[in-house]
Amino acid sequence: MTHSGTRLRRGAIAVTAVGMLAVPAAGGAAFGASATTPAQVTATHPPYPPSPSSPSGEFQQLTPSVEKEIDAAVHKVMREAHVPGVTVGLWTPDKGQYVRSFGVADKSNGQKMAPGLYMRIGSETKTFTVTALLQLVDQHKVGLDDPIGRYIDGVPGGDRITVRQLAEMRSGLFNYSEDPGFFKALTSDPQRPFTPRQLLAYSFKHPVMFAPGEKFYYCNTNLILLGLVVEKESGQPLGKYIRDHVLTPAGMHHTLFPTGKKFPKPHAQGYTNQTATGKTEVSTDWDPSWAWAAGAMISTLNDLRTWAPTVATGTFPNGAAMISPATQKQRLLTPKTTIPGAGYGLGIFDIQGWIGHNGSLPGYESLTIYLPSAKATLVVLLNTDITHKGTEPSTLFGKAITQIVTPANVFDIPQPTTR
Repeated sequence: MTHSGTRLRRGAIAVTAVGMLAVPAAGGAAFGASATTPAQVTATHPPYPPSPSSPSGEFQQLTPSVEKEIDAAVHKVMREAHVPGVTVGLWTPDKGQYVRSFGVADKSNGQKMAPGLYMRIGSETKTFTVTALLQLVDQHKVGLDDPIGRYIDGVPGGDRITVRQLAEMRSGLFNYSEDPGFFKALTSDPQRPFTPRQLLAYSFKHPVMFAPGEKFYYCNTNLILLGLVVEKESGQPLGKYIRDHVLTPAGMHHTLFPTGKKFPKPHAQGYTNQTATGKTEVSTDWDPSWAWAAGAMISTLNDLRTWAPTVATGTFPNGAAMISPATQKQRLLTPKTTIPGAGYGLGIFDIQGWIGHNGSLPGYESLTIYLPSAKATLVVLLNTDITHKGTEPSTLFGKAITQIVTPANVFDIPQPTTR
């Protein structure tokens, strides 16, 4: 098995995404690249206090000299990690803003990267799926501490695994995107569609890995189940529910949950080595249904600028509650993970004070985070998921930029600890 294949099966939490906490590619992952490797799962014991953030530092004024520092840092990461194109957006209420694109969106014709392009956002999808779930919790249609077996039949240990444990990545279920059969099916025909039940079948043929709640293990299977809960209890397809109850009220009109390979134009071409041969290929038109509720969504820089404070505060831009304050408080309880300095709550992470998620899908990575102490938003979008020395490129950009603008709150996803 090639390295790229192994990485694909890890499923990007990145976390890759938390898509990064970051684990790439096969499940829209990212939270943290090695977070899904079974040998690196580490036990923590309830109750789970919020993970401590680093001290809040002053956000640097975005002066021309600071902007030049950011430019240089971005160019350095691009050069070292061989990133074709990247767009970076930084916004604060009183320190200025920074929006720039670098490199190319299409290596075949030299089309420039641009802020207005549509991009696949991988595991950032998890924040939308869990938001939909939490709205149903507020409506008393779903209970966070209900067993998943109350809603979905056939889940191994479903009478003991709770909805909360699924959202917190502590279910013990096997990650379907690590199954060799899934990897073969996906890479042999990347344009084939998958159903949610087909994805679950790859997971459910494996034994449960540990007792529910015992450990943190970033797992795309959890989100497939939560997406099915949303559909069952809302009576709507997941994408339609998210559009009607999350995207439209937020004013995010350029974000979508695609059906099939649908990819609005203009968009960047994606480049990945998560392939059967391990060679780099264009993945732009791969069908993202294999990531579904864990990583299928598409968005733009400006929409993600809106989403960062919305998901971090639980409040729509017009001031209306997206979810209740009590439920948002539960969401932001972020138990420690195997990633040093990182906590993961209900479909969201806290890394050194930055709240949000990352994402990774073959050919694309993203990072959308919010620093409440400075009311600052950082969004990074790029058109490759190929790691550099084992680290997701979105993490490299996040670290390089925050070292400049928020030196007391540096975003980083180091390798998981093992004990």
